[in-house]
Formats: sequence, C-alpha cells, structure tokens
Amino acid sequence: MENKLYDCAIVGGGLAGLALSIQLARCGHQVILFEKNQYPFHRVCGEYISKESLDFLVRLGIPFSEIAVANIDEVLISAPNGKFIKRPLSLGGIGISRYLLDDYLYQLAVQSGVTVLQNTKVENIQFSESIFEITTEYNSYKARVACGTFGKKSVLDKKIREENPIAASDYVGIKYHIRTSLAPNRIELHNFAYGYCGISKIEDNKYCMCYLTHAKNLKKYKGNIKQMETEVLFKNPYLKKYFTESEFLFNQPITISQVSFAKKNTVEQNILLLGDAAGTIAPLCGNGMSMALHASHLAAGLINLYLNKNIDFETLKSQYSKTWNEQFSMRIKIGGNLQKIFGKNMLTNMTIGVLRYFPKVVDSLIRLTHGIKY
Repeated sequence: MENKLYDCAIVGGGLAGLALSIQLARCGHQVILFEKNQYPFHRVCGEYISKESLDFLVRLGIPFSEIAVANIDEVLISAPNGKFIKRPLSLGGIGISRYLLDDYLYQLAVQSGVTVLQNTKVENIQFSESIFEITTEYNSYKARVACGTFGKKSVLDKKIREENPIAASDYVGIKYHIRTSLAPNRIELHNFAYGYCGISKIEDNKYCMCYLTHAKNLKKYKGNIKQMETEVLFKNPYLKKYFTESEFLFNQPITISQVSFAKKNTVEQNILLLGDAAGTIAPLCGNGMSMALHASHLAAGLINLYLNKNIDFETLKSQYSKTWNEQFSMRIKIGGNLQKIFGKNMLTNMTIGVLRYFPKVVDSLIRLTHGIKY
C-alpha cells in the first residue's frame, strides 16, 4: 500500500474525471486519477459538445484557437422513411473528437499536478473511518474523497451498486470517423428500426458517425455489423448515402455493448458519481459531454468546501445529489421519453411527419435537453 493520503481519488479518466482532477489540483489539493487505458485513445461517443460548456473548457485551458473544431448551429432529424425536420440550434455546439479532447485534458491534468495512473484498472473501493481505500491489481491507495467517473459500463460500477442494481440493457453503440459531404455546421440524427445515428463534423475535416441500436438488430444478423447496417440502417435514405459515399477512416468500428439508460443514484457507498456513471442522457439529445463537464464543475466546488473543512461529509454527499438532480434529472427524463419514440419505424415516421408542421415544439424540446453557460 502507498502510504500517502490523497485528498481525492478519481476512478475513470474521461471528461468528467479529467476536468474534476484539474479543478481540484488547481485549488491546491492532492489528486490521483486512475485510467484503465492509455492516452490518446478513441471512445464510443457522438463527439458533439453544447456551447454551454465552451467557456468552461477555455478556462481549463483547451486551446480552441489552435484547433480547427467545427462550429455547429443547425440540426436535421430524419425518420426512417426519409422525412425530416431541420431547425437552427439557438445555443449551438462544437465538434471535437474524444481522442483529441481527452488527450488535451490529460496533459492539462498532469501540468496541474494530478497523479495520473494510466493502464491501471481499479478493482475495488472501500470506505472505513472517513478514508477510502482504492485497490488496483498491483497496489492500494488512500484518499479522503473518492469519485467514480467510469462511464456507461464498468465492472466496478456493478460492484458498488450491488445494493441498488441497474436494470440490464440491450443497447449497442458503434462509432466511425469518416470523410463525407455533410454540411459542416449541421448535426444530423437519422432514425432506423430500433436505433438512430448521429453525424457531425469534428476537427481536421473529419466527421463522427455514431449510432445506437438495440442488440436484437445485431443478433438477427449473428453479430455481423456490416450486414446489419446494409439490411437495417440503409433503409433510411440518408444513412444509405453516408455509408456508401463516405470514406471510412477506421479499419474497424469502435463499439460498446450493454449501454444502460436506467435511473442511477449519484452517490453509492459514499462514492460521488459523475458523468455517465451518475446518469446517461439519450444520445439523440447530443448533450452527454456537456453534462459530464458541468457535473465536474458542480462536484469540484463542493469537494473543495469539504476538503477545506467548510462542510462535513454528509453535507457534501447530500448537496451534490441535490445539485446534480436540479441540473440534470429533467433533461435525462425528457431524453428518455424522446428515446421511447425514436427508433420505432411507424411511430417515428408519424412523429417526424407531424412535428414538421410545429417547428416551435421542436425548438422547445431542444432547449429542454440543454443547459445554460456556467
């Protein structure tokens, strides 16, 4: 066991974990972060960030002036039959790959004094006498606060939720980077049977194409992704065009299975949870990255108060849960209800057909799934 007592241990080096570590380190706290992979690497993600988080990322130190990120101010949503809605995005967003953004944040974390352990898988977190013990394959570490930022799917997530298990899910996520002719200022969401696909521009004239589908689609074609795409996704004319006319930049797609959108607690076994570990908004809302970053901002302020002995541990936990729910629970609920509609051929065709005549309703739904600058 390492004898040093850290102020905060963060398990998971995605957006929420890295952003939280930077903020706490800059407040003078000793922070250790565990990441099972090695930077830079790809993740299954839509790679669109609402501009509610743009100023925050600039404050962290992301040099957007040096990166040719995409400025996105329009959305197009299509039904499986090809009917579509196109609306402006009042707040708008940017497109940037997780491969690039996570690596920038990792470097900022190291520069800020965070101890980052890459290629390190955490096996267990235990809490006793106001101290957390974090156990990896080779060592154990102690910290005054522990945060879980391990994403949508994690063995550790299941372990700490043994008393409040999350319902199993049969969703699969698949991501490509492509070069295509899509308008650079637009994010598009295209529905197909039991799924939907988002496409938008990122840096270096590349586009992220990421889709979510029910596992029944993949099982029907015995796990053959290409065959499933041809037989199912191609029935949407937009998707057929992008899949057949684009240049694919990966040899193989990036995939993730058993994606769950079930309601989760924001604190489990005294561990503060952030990002998708706390709650996942439906990808069609395009706002998961911003929510993860915003949650890190909320958590950092409260953890700083606790570490400086301005609040006690019970207040830290209760205030974090309260603030998180105030900010995000309604957005997740609305996203979940929208997801129940999209991906069902007849219902989606009908909904898009009707909403074409009520554009202001679409604008209201977009606003309800996004936040404000912080």
